[in-house]
Amino acid sequence: MPSFKEDRTFPYTVKQMYDLVADVRKYPEFLPWCIGSRVYNEKPTDFYADLIIGFKVFRERFTSHVILSEGKIEIDYIKGPLSYLHNLWEFKDMEGGGCALHFEVDFEFKNKLFQKMVGGLFTEAVHRMVMSFEGRAEELYGHK
Repeated sequence: MPSFKEDRTFPYTVKQMYDLVADVRKYPEFLPWCIGSRVYNEKPTDFYADLIIGFKVFRERFTSHVILSEGKIEIDYIKGPLSYLHNLWEFKDMEGGGCALHFEVDFEFKNKLFQKMVGGLFTEAVHRMVMSFEGRAEELYGHK
């Protein structure tokens, strides 16, 4: 079961980074391999989202429950090609400006053969995903 944790700092506010990550509808505009998204059952504290991920001949839909709280976004898997998935984005203000990000993702594919194939690419793919959010922040908020 691949898992990944990363701690990073950004020159942007907690609100800016939180809003960027919470805006799932915009993911197809900048997130690698995300070719579609749908958000539904929205409430102030949570919503459900379908993401369609495509890479070459591979195309899958993932349904997740997104839980929003102050400075924290948690994503719990509902259905799709995984056995489970948990994703956490936690933002904290830094002294002097900017914010610190703590990011974690942990998941397992139902298909063990596919799990082995993806395992070697997992760290690179997740790192690229985090970098995509950083690039999107620069695009939206400017280079600081």
